[in-house]
Amino acid sequence: MKAKIAGAAGLAVAFVAGMLVATALGAGLAARAKTPGTAQQGQQVIVQNVITPTVTDEDIALLRQDLRAMKMQVIGQNLSLSDGEAQKFWPIYNHYVKDLTEINNQKYALLKQYAEMWATMNDEDAMIYVRHWLEADGQAQALRLKYVPVVSQVLPGKKAATFFQLDRRLNMIVDLQLFSQIPLAHPKE
Repeated sequence: MKAKIAGAAGLAVAFVAGMLVATALGAGLAARAKTPGTAQQGQQVIVQNVITPTVTDEDIALLRQDLRAMKMQVIGQNLSLSDGEAQKFWPIYNHYVKDLTEINNQKYALLKQYAEMWATMNDEDAMIYVRHWLEADGQAQALRLKYVPVVSQVLPGKKAATFFQLDRRLNMIVDLQLFSQIPLAHPKE
């Protein structure tokens, strides 16, 4: 039982760390967007050791909300929308975020499930888990594809592409940080 609780706490900490990294990156992107000519390579994001293993679902919900706000700020600063474009784009963006949040809720539920069953997972459980993760990834990809024509109707091609690049990059950073902290189903012996 202690292993399950420790595993769940560790995975929750990894999730929060990923959120913090993405938030820090978002702040870095926003700062560079304000400073023309700033080099974008060689930037390093450092997460301070401020995370404790007593992270609650409410803490994670608040951090996810903060991350969504930061993503919106980063996207707004990097798109340089005209008033007309902004009026059309932001309602679409808000609907997209709502749909993406539902998918991310599934990913978080899978993460919690993995934490609870990691130590006792059998081969069948492992394959079911992998299929569910791939399905969630597929849903996120399908959602982006669904929104490409919608966004491209209200934004010119380069701005629409920039939006999807920023959105995907920020999501990938969170996923990378998260998955790098999750123990393998069958570690090397």
